[in-house]
Amino acid sequence: ADKGVEQFVDSVLKAGLYILLIFSIAAKLGVDTTSVAALVASGGVAIGLAFQGAVTNLAGGVMILLFHPFRVGDYIETTEIAGTVNAISVLYTVVLTPDNKRVTVPNGSLTNAAITNYSAEGQRRVELTFSVSYDCDIDKVKQILLSVAESDPKSLKDPTPLARLKTQSASSLDFVLRVWCAPENYWDLYFDLNENVKKALDEAGMEIPFPQMDVHMR
Repeated sequence: ADKGVEQFVDSVLKAGLYILLIFSIAAKLGVDTTSVAALVASGGVAIGLAFQGAVTNLAGGVMILLFHPFRVGDYIETTEIAGTVNAISVLYTVVLTPDNKRVTVPNGSLTNAAITNYSAEGQRRVELTFSVSYDCDIDKVKQILLSVAESDPKSLKDPTPLARLKTQSASSLDFVLRVWCAPENYWDLYFDLNENVKKALDEAGMEIPFPQMDVHMR
């Protein structure tokens, strides 16, 4: 079974078994279980009104497990939190942030939020921009970028990497490099491309320009 389903069912069964245990103890002590059931039912209504937020979170947990916007182990991002889903319980979802902080998020707020799931698909795209001076040859720059991308073992061959001139800025030619990879390799590839492209451009004598201004005196 899915890890999130396993954790959710475990939480529900645990609560249900505690209720059965209370009924069993009451029956053993000779208490009329019918009156206990009526008391529990009336108390349940009062508790439900007092804990509307908890009921909302419970419904949210059911929705998460039915529609699977994310699963345990997925890296997700909302407007408030980003991290890896560690556990999905009856009322809350536990998320571990990249710096290893444990964040407990109510299921109700997750079902009402826009969620970006970075792990749902089997591929992610790294997109970087590199700037060179106007003196540099466009085709040569593209060749260097593609060579660095294709030589990295974490980059995928399908879709193929892409390097194109993106913008003719005031002081530089800006090239975009797009490379696909497995989700778990995203950040390693991101940093490797940044470092290796800089080294390759330096070796080829490509100048990375600073902002410039020409002043004419009359």
